[in-house]
Amino acid sequence: MERSSTDGVDVEEISPLAWRLLRTAAGYEQRAVERELDELMQAHVSMLESGRRGLSRPRRRALFELYAAELTDEQVRVLVETF
Repeated sequence: MERSSTDGVDVEEISPLAWRLLRTAAGYEQRAVERELDELMQAHVSMLESGRRGLSRPRRRALFELYAAELTDEQVRVLVETF
């Protein structure tokens, strides 16, 4: 099985701007994330993207996987590393 290059992404190191860009590039509005992931509310996404508050590692990983499923590995890598 081929390993995805996004497997090694440390979700703790993703900047607030990169989180917002990942969500937007994946085609999600904040409210849509709330509908996709039961444990997350729109307010959690907003706080993560503004840098006012972080989420637990498992919640960040679930959010990251949701976004990454809609993007290529290269798109994810560029957004995370550049922003």
